Amino acid sequence: MNEVVIYTDGACKGNPGPGGWGVLLRAGTSEKELFGGELGTTNNRMELLAVIEALAALKRPCAVTLYLDSEYVRKGITEWIHGWKARGWRTATKAPVKNVELWQRLDALVSGGGHRIDWRWVKGHSGDPGNERADQLANKGVDKALGRI
Repeated sequence: MNEVVIYTDGACKGNPGPGGWGVLLRAGTSEKELFGGELGTTNNRMELLAVIEALAALKRPCAVTLYLDSEYVRKGITEWIHGWKARGWRTATKAPVKNVELWQRLDALVSGGGHRIDWRWVKGHSGDPGNERADQLANKGVDKALGRI
């Protein structure tokens, strides 16, 4: 299995507002950067899309170390999702799960991609070089959504 290190981040100017997602992938000496954005979105959607786009970019099953600064995404995919699925995509309070279509896409990538994923939370804006680069890419995604680039 190829080993891949991934850093993801999301950004939003206003919540909701224009947002962006950024991904830094590293495999050996190779690096790849991805980014994109949407108008009228939320920070949580951008955090989710960053992870989705990162995993979708992998062409074969990999041993992934995935760094993210979103506890919403990390806990959602490793803890909460099991209950959501058991309750028909409803929360413990019986409310519909927010961003359900993104959670379903992420679930399919995680369960069907053949990857071994080590989910690692990192404190955002704390000087971690990979996280800082993912943040820069997410902000570039905001600029793209706004038509600045």
